[in-house]
Amino acid sequence: MEKHRCGWCKGDALYEAYHDLEWGERVEEDRKLFEFLLLETFQAGLSWITILRKRENFRKAFDDFDPEKIALYGQDKYDALLSDAGIVRNRLKIKGSITNARAFLAVQKEFGSFSTYYWGFTAGKQIRNALTHYREAPAKTALSDRISKDLKKRGFTFVGSTIVYAMMQATGMVNDHEIKCFRYDEV
Repeated sequence: MEKHRCGWCKGDALYEAYHDLEWGERVEEDRKLFEFLLLETFQAGLSWITILRKRENFRKAFDDFDPEKIALYGQDKYDALLSDAGIVRNRLKIKGSITNARAFLAVQKEFGSFSTYYWGFTAGKQIRNALTHYREAPAKTALSDRISKDLKKRGFTFVGSTIVYAMMQATGMVNDHEIKCFRYDEV
């Protein structure tokens, strides 16, 4: 008998694997949180599957999502990224990723880790929604508005409330698996 999955991932092996193994898992490791922040930045205006299909290219192009290395990118690296057909070549998003790496490091310095800062918005707790269908999930919430506003105040770009909410879902801050989904009680 096939397991019940959230409807958004059905029919694509890569999407299903991401859903089954990763989406909604609690992420506390800073490098992984930065990876999601960077990927969500590039996802803005595109479908998540587009980014997933290019994820390994992003990993190579952006030094395994190392914010310390990315924060030091200069014009030569920027130009190389802009000509890399394996990633989404968007000038503003590439510049935004470099800016975000610098802001990320500043948050780490202030709070000891980005994870401490990020999970502080929920006192370390996961928000568990009770969706019967994935389309019931909001695009943003008052909390994602608050996080977005605070990130912008700290110098981050491409961190609108919708992008922040998608990151909250991906990193397990919010459990938006459908309640009948086999992953709902696992994450």
